[in-house]
Amino acid sequence: MKFRINPDITKAETLPASFYKDQVVFDAIKERIFLKSWQWIGDEDQVRLPNSVSPFILLDSYLTEPLLITRDANDKINCMTNVCTHRGNLVALNGGATKNLVCMYHGRRFHLDGKFMSMPEFEEAKDFPRPCDDLHKFPLEKWGPFLFVGLNPEFDFKQVINKMNERVGFLPLEEFSLNKALSKDYLVHAHWALYCDNYLEGFHVPFVHDGLNQVLDYGSYTTEIYNHCSLQIGYTNEATEIFDLPKNHIDYGKNVGAYYYWVFPNMMFNFYPWGLSVNIVKPISINKTKVSFISYVYDESKLDKGAGSSLEKVEREDEFVVENVQNGVNSSFYKAGRFSPTREQGVHHFHRLLADFLNK
Repeated sequence: MKFRINPDITKAETLPASFYKDQVVFDAIKERIFLKSWQWIGDEDQVRLPNSVSPFILLDSYLTEPLLITRDANDKINCMTNVCTHRGNLVALNGGATKNLVCMYHGRRFHLDGKFMSMPEFEEAKDFPRPCDDLHKFPLEKWGPFLFVGLNPEFDFKQVINKMNERVGFLPLEEFSLNKALSKDYLVHAHWALYCDNYLEGFHVPFVHDGLNQVLDYGSYTTEIYNHCSLQIGYTNEATEIFDLPKNHIDYGKNVGAYYYWVFPNMMFNFYPWGLSVNIVKPISINKTKVSFISYVYDESKLDKGAGSSLEKVEREDEFVVENVQNGVNSSFYKAGRFSPTREQGVHHFHRLLADFLNK
């Protein structure tokens, strides 16, 4: 199960078709990639006030990891396992206000930072409590109002945030408002990585997205590669919505209609003049994926204009082509492809990261 992607894109082949078809590989991805990277877990409004708690399942049907976000009395946000250290019961069943965490099974109590507090009928237990009796805490990073957790991360998420801030740091993320009416889940009958492959190149835009192609300038579309993330910049003409960039911005004077950030392995942050569309790609099975679109609006007057318009239409077009690719890679006669050196740098980067993590 070793994969090698030539670092020279002009010579490299894509991941083989077996990558997308092998259940053993799919299971290994869970252990070697998703458990060792970072995941978006929503925004801090889930625990808006001190002494509040919000339980959730991380990547249900894949990782299916019961987690818990809390904001303690000191206004600190924590993320920890939602599994009691006594007999494995779920600790918090509902979100809301609480001063501490109490397991309903046998009454074990924890502080909101996960520290063991008390336990009935354990007076005679020796060497108790121990550090393992605390709820396991996970690294948590915050970007504006957005929260990210690493279960056992192998890279520093602050470096990713710093890269994104180089382009979009001027935006007041704290003023972005969740719009549930614009947020939606899509079920895609394809391998999760095929969905990411498609996202990571603008090569298909003129062929698949006629409407989007009329807005974006395909000739100036660019991709920038960083350690664990990449950026695609969609330039446009003056007739459509563009960012009002500050004078000290690296792209000042350019007509930028969209910044498309991808973060390894499965997160997309699409910034438009109206706000942000977060896309989280969630594996379910080897050929089934849920994609969650979560919209945060900053300027409602710019909705449905420019590159950030008709997002559902674009998504349906992407689903159609990705599902066709899924059917194609299942062929006995497709082995691997080549990369366009000018248009598929993002896909090449993604495949190299996948191979590197799986080969460790």
